[in-house]
Amino acid sequence: AFKLVFEYTFNERENNEELEVYTVDMEADDVAYIKEVYYGVTSHYEELVSKISEHIEKFAIDRLFKVDLAILLLAVYEITYVESVPYKVSVDEALNLAKKYSTEKSAKYINGVLAKFAR
Repeated sequence: AFKLVFEYTFNERENNEELEVYTVDMEADDVAYIKEVYYGVTSHYEELVSKISEHIEKFAIDRLFKVDLAILLLAVYEITYVESVPYKVSVDEALNLAKKYSTEKSAKYINGVLAKFAR
């Protein structure tokens, strides 16, 4: 879901072909979750961007690294709309993604944004 949302941040178009490629060998439950989150983020994109914008400091939303934006979009979507995923799990996953795919300081920044969002 992260890679699909990351791609979406560039062109704001769903890529159903890539979704099929990413999920071809996955179990049905995993595919269903990825589709739920991906299509949830894309259908609520403007709302999620607005929510994130309210909680970032020192940056306009268009100045965030696209990787960080994609991570925040996923986490804020899960926190807002996916009741089966606890807040702490969403944050932990966001931090793991930031540590793996973004800059050295991104995990701390993302954690701060999500903490403000949760309040």
